[in-house]
Formats: sequence, structure tokens, C-alpha cells
Amino acid sequence: MLTKSLWVPKKPFFTIAFFIWLVFVTYSSLASFSGIDTDSYSFNIPYADKIVHFIFYSTAAFLGVFSLREQKKWSVSKRKSFVLLFVFTVIFGIIIEVIQYKFTTNREGDILDALANSLGGLIGVLVCNFIFSNKGLLKWDT
Repeated sequence: MLTKSLWVPKKPFFTIAFFIWLVFVTYSSLASFSGIDTDSYSFNIPYADKIVHFIFYSTAAFLGVFSLREQKKWSVSKRKSFVLLFVFTVIFGIIIEVIQYKFTTNREGDILDALANSLGGLIGVLVCNFIFSNKGLLKWDT
């Protein structure tokens, strides 16, 4: 069994990682990449854009759950943390899509992107649920 100190660093590692990840997702979602030649690097993977959205938001939910656990020193319940992070990723994803639609000239808001974001958030939370389950690696309350 893994020790508590291995998964709960003294410094706010997961909180810093979570906020850096959110900045990265926001920048990647709103920045213009029109001057970059991506044709020579593309692999023509079907729905690659949706897969990227899914990965971005599942990672955000995962890091967010660990950040809440780290910051609240386990005073927030596991279930409440999962619900908060799922709702946060859904709302954050919708806001990013609305900003793309309303305020950028080279990006488009897409309902399917918002759906991929939400599904990613759900899967990220479900992975955390497994990690903190009886069969998982860690316990929420230690």
C-alpha cells in the first residue's frame, strides 16, 4: 500500500498543477494557431479535436479533485469534491466555448466540443472515484 506522504506532498503540488493546467487549456483554446503549419504534422485521426478536448478536461477534473483534497486537508467529502469538479469542468468548458464563439475571430464555439469537455470531466471524476474506492490505491480519509 502506498504511504500518505507519497501522495500528499508538503507543498501544494496538485493545486499548482491544476491552475497551470487550466491556464494551458485556456490558452490552447483561445490562442490563434493560424500561422503555424500543422499540415506536415497531422495524422488525420478522426475526431482528434474531440479527443484532445476530452483529455484536457479529464486531466483538469483529475488534478482538481487532488487539489481539493490537498487544500481542504480532507475536510471536503469525497462525493462533494467529485460533484464540484464535475460541475466546474462542465461550466468552464461551456464558458471557453462561448468565449471562442463570441470573442475570437479564428476559433469557433462548438456544442460537440462542450460535450467532449463534459464527458472528459465526468471520466476524470470517475477515475478519481475508482482511485479512492475500496479497490483503489488511496483512501480519501486517512
